[in-house]
Amino acid sequence: MAEIVIKQERPLVEELLARYKDVIGKDFPGYRNHVYRTITYAMYFLDNDAAVEKLVETAFVYHDIGLWTDHELAYLEPSEAIALADNEKYGWGLDPDALRGAIHWHHKITPYTGPHARIIEACRKADWIDASMGTVHKGLSKATIREVEAAFPNLGFHKTLLRLAKDYGGSTLVGGIKVTRGIVKW
Repeated sequence: MAEIVIKQERPLVEELLARYKDVIGKDFPGYRNHVYRTITYAMYFLDNDAAVEKLVETAFVYHDIGLWTDHELAYLEPSEAIALADNEKYGWGLDPDALRGAIHWHHKITPYTGPHARIIEACRKADWIDASMGTVHKGLSKATIREVEAAFPNLGFHKTLLRLAKDYGGSTLVGGIKVTRGIVKW
């Protein structure tokens, strides 16, 4: 397995996120760092394969975007739709099935084994590491996770998720149930 590579600058990520900065609003710094952390973890699992980096970066920019664009706790499908529409509109040429899959399956509990499994599984593991704040580590050392978290601090991202669950669901409990039913896959 490759070494973890922490890239502080990702021009594509910055360009894509800039389009949604106003929509994300005050949550932008936390979401940006979540995106950077998950890309870093996924690229590690992909042996830092430059051939898939653009797809991974794009998928993670869009993977949770429906929380803000559509104000939905079941945000996977809205996030997929926006990513696919932008892929078409801007002519990025990314494989739409791989892009959709990386977004759609990033909360899958069990390993993903379907088409584009290498990329989708790397993205799934990466998001579980970050969503669990390193409790689920998928083989990464706690020291490595701390190194990535130090490079891209949380900035309240997980508190944002709890706040949005409450705001969109009516309460943290109801929102938590809705978000779980809407995004967790087996």
